[in-house]
Amino acid sequence: MKLARFFKDGLIHYGIVEGEDVVEIEGSIFGSFKKTAVTHKLNSIKFLAPCEPSKIVAIGLNYKAHAAEFNKPLPEEPMLFMKPSTAVIGNGDEIIYPHHMSHRVDYEGELAVVIGKKAHMLKKEDARKYILGYTCCNDVTARDLQGKDIQYTRAKGFDTFAPLGPWIETDLNPLNVQIETYLNNEKRQDTSTHDMIFDVYHLISFVSCVMTLLPGDVITTGTPSGIGKMKPGDKVEIRIEGIGSLVNTIRN
Repeated sequence: MKLARFFKDGLIHYGIVEGEDVVEIEGSIFGSFKKTAVTHKLNSIKFLAPCEPSKIVAIGLNYKAHAAEFNKPLPEEPMLFMKPSTAVIGNGDEIIYPHHMSHRVDYEGELAVVIGKKAHMLKKEDARKYILGYTCCNDVTARDLQGKDIQYTRAKGFDTFAPLGPWIETDLNPLNVQIETYLNNEKRQDTSTHDMIFDVYHLISFVSCVMTLLPGDVITTGTPSGIGKMKPGDKVEIRIEGIGSLVNTIRN
């Protein structure tokens, strides 16, 4: 099931995507809900980020080939950093290039996990029960600042640096799905989540033992190899098997 958050007729709605339509729902995607009789064509709505996370917990160096790309050893534990909720944008929104501070901004296509209920000190074998679903993420990074700073907050935290979407897919096996990133329609990343060092369930358990996860929070699970720079005017698309495509453009 594909759960979408969208803007229509001056209001924010939630719905279920079915083919070329979205059916509005009543209730909460984090609790119980039901379909209504109201349906819209996908091309008549404005997609919003599919959730409103209180926090985005991001994972660094979680693909073997990406660690090799940066000539770094494989981590013994997941490497965590944070992206603020103010960085979140949706499918079709623009990524703003922060020229006032950075001269190298990169794309990083990632599988993102959306938490469905409050999670604290989970065992790995229980993690699946706390997942609402999955979406696409672009972990936009000011690469020059990442190299300059000791930690990643500035490089990863600019407004618009966390595109999410287009919707939440609730029925997905995250252990072996293909992630592709296209820059101006040219493929730049193409890897399976099978190459992850720490799988999705391990990550949820690990993070929940550090901080309580709330409904709507997002864990981004790391990027494959093939990262690269973007410039104003570029279009970047993250495609994940079983979910769909997240498309954004870059502007000054």
